[in-house]
Amino acid sequence: MPIYKMEGKKKEGLQKYRVRINYTDSNGKAKQTDRVAYGKEAAKALELQLRRDIKAETARNLTVRQLYDEYTKVKRYEVRENTMRTIRGRLELYVIPELGDFRLKDLNAAVLQRWKQKVEQSHNYKDSSKKISLIMKQNIYGTFRAMLNYAVRMEYILKNPLLTVGNFKNPYEMQKEMSFYTPEEFKRFIGAARRAAQRAEKTSGTYEWNFYIFFSIAFYTGLRKGEINALKWSDLDGNILHVRRSIAQKLDGGDKETPPKNRTSIRDVQMPSPLIKALETHRRRQEKIGGFSENFRVCGGVRCLRNTTLQKRNLQYAEEAGVKHIRIHDFRHSHASLLANSGINIQEIARRLGHANVEITWNIYSHLYPHEEERAVAVLNKIK
Repeated sequence: MPIYKMEGKKKEGLQKYRVRINYTDSNGKAKQTDRVAYGKEAAKALELQLRRDIKAETARNLTVRQLYDEYTKVKRYEVRENTMRTIRGRLELYVIPELGDFRLKDLNAAVLQRWKQKVEQSHNYKDSSKKISLIMKQNIYGTFRAMLNYAVRMEYILKNPLLTVGNFKNPYEMQKEMSFYTPEEFKRFIGAARRAAQRAEKTSGTYEWNFYIFFSIAFYTGLRKGEINALKWSDLDGNILHVRRSIAQKLDGGDKETPPKNRTSIRDVQMPSPLIKALETHRRRQEKIGGFSENFRVCGGVRCLRNTTLQKRNLQYAEEAGVKHIRIHDFRHSHASLLANSGINIQEIARRLGHANVEITWNIYSHLYPHEEERAVAVLNKIK
């Protein structure tokens, strides 16, 4: 009990109490504070106030590194492992080295502006010859802001000081043009994949067909890479593909099967006939493998395809087809771009992609929709 009855004179008939709080400061040192109050209710109120003051003082002396340690321990139960790895990477590479030893109470506008200038000069950790992009800088800011928002929620600080200096901006840096395959380019690409699988089948078996199927699913459905890797034959039902899981690679302990990115990513996607036919043929190939079951991965069988090998095949097929090389994620853009250019409702595109809301889809693909100013004016001209 932190409240102790004391002997001695009473004050206005009220019992004298000692309120004593033992606590550990932000440096890990054991400390104690005590005060005197008269009356049980006053003692309780004093105890509550002392605890608040101690918490506030301890919090003000927390370092950014200590906050990071606490934040990441909490956050790992709220997000997927891939997301957690991204959060850790951004903070460990671009925040902790510069600000880790700063106390929260010392994070003012001047300190944070200097931090922004450091980040502005930072180079890509994968390619030291290139500076990090504007989008990457904005992502770093967003991750740091989220950590400081956590500090506000925990009442360690009154307000988020990062909001004062604002996010990164560069009016001269143009947004990169979205990369995607047109239907004609995809036909050339997937034709190269088919020929590669046919060549390999003559000497080493049918495994190479898994890559042909992977890129076909990517283009015809717009699924994310992890969602395609996680597909099992039990997820296919006629012309419907059930998206229920994802695969995260390069994590401790190997592949990790997780739910999809968000709740709306759990979805049913109707497949076109070219993909259905390709999958039917591919299933017959896999059925010849010993131990085949409905739990076989559609792309890979017992184990899903490796991301590094997918990247190599992606580059190989593009070179053989004589088309530009795009990222694997850009096959998702290719799917959405084809539908948008064909005038498909943005809400249906968002549903097929599993976006959390239509605004995300609209922000990415709205510029692809045909301009219909002439049609709009024609409609108005009829009103006379």
